[in-house]
Amino acid sequence: MDRQTPLYRRHDDRGASFTDFGGWEMPVEFDSIRGEHQRVREAAGKFDVSHMGQIEVTGPDAAALLQRLTTNDVAALDPGEAQYAAITDEEGIMLEDTVVYRLPDGETYLFVPNAGNDAAMADRCRWIRSAFDLDAEIDNTTTDWAMIAVQGPDAPARYETVTDSRYTLDRFEIERATIAGVDCLVAATGYTGEDGFEILTPWAEATGVWDAFDVQPCGLGARDTLRLEMGLLLSGQDFDPDEQPRTPYEAGIGFVVDLDTAFVGRDALEAAREAGVEETLCGVELLDRGVLRHGHTVTTPDDEEIGHVTSGTMSPTLGVSIGLAYVDNEYAEPDETVRVIVRDEPKKARIRATPFLDR
Repeated sequence: MDRQTPLYRRHDDRGASFTDFGGWEMPVEFDSIRGEHQRVREAAGKFDVSHMGQIEVTGPDAAALLQRLTTNDVAALDPGEAQYAAITDEEGIMLEDTVVYRLPDGETYLFVPNAGNDAAMADRCRWIRSAFDLDAEIDNTTTDWAMIAVQGPDAPARYETVTDSRYTLDRFEIERATIAGVDCLVAATGYTGEDGFEILTPWAEATGVWDAFDVQPCGLGARDTLRLEMGLLLSGQDFDPDEQPRTPYEAGIGFVVDLDTAFVGRDALEAAREAGVEETLCGVELLDRGVLRHGHTVTTPDDEEIGHVTSGTMSPTLGVSIGLAYVDNEYAEPDETVRVIVRDEPKKARIRATPFLDR
């Protein structure tokens, strides 16, 4: 049986349609994906992202453990700061992407793996603790915390209607705040490209925090179109250790790899960087009618196969079909003319730099 968030009943009463995502029963849309998408781009919307994992690491070697686990430099984080990172295996293959938070107390680290990966990433932490003889406590707090994202240009102003403090967070900062009388953590992070924040609230008090924001509820459908317009990765689709094994360099997030740190997979990634990549994840825009979808083949105009689409959609903002695709490096430059096989027909397309939107 799929897991349900503490907001499931709220979503069902609101008339949401549901889908399985990472073993969770999640709302895919409330009114329409296009309408929810536009509300986020033009005003504000709220998302239930309680299916995301939360792993807390504390103790004398907490920072050292996160340094071994993730590719970015955890030592650079001051209390109240966060950073984007990858988690790789010994071969440099991405197991996960994540955001690592150093909480305001300065002693607790929290990282957020994707839906359904919380148990595996907690086990990964325990393996690193044992392998490197580290003194750290690891707690899978996924069902202790609910997560609510409020995104859109009006989101900061909405924040000030439910708290008694001003919104002063910069990107990738986290602070404690009281929202609707509930002690929460609020982080200026998100997945849409818009201003906004993500709230961690105690699981049992999530409905009060959700109800405090009188903005459009949004489902996973809008979340996907919004993130694709920004060219952001989706775990399990744009990379996957089994179905789509990729290094951070191939996946276009080499900027989160700090080779001056001693993370698991470091030596393999140093060699990969020196060798260069054969395929690169890049943006694709369809010029003919149709919609890009996961699995579509990318070819040259002469029918030579050069890659495949991993994510695709019709962009509500741009009015064209866009996607992400791994393409042979020599064809991955912006404006390169290619073809995508859609329903057995070659369609004209071009390579695009990401993000597709200027935000």
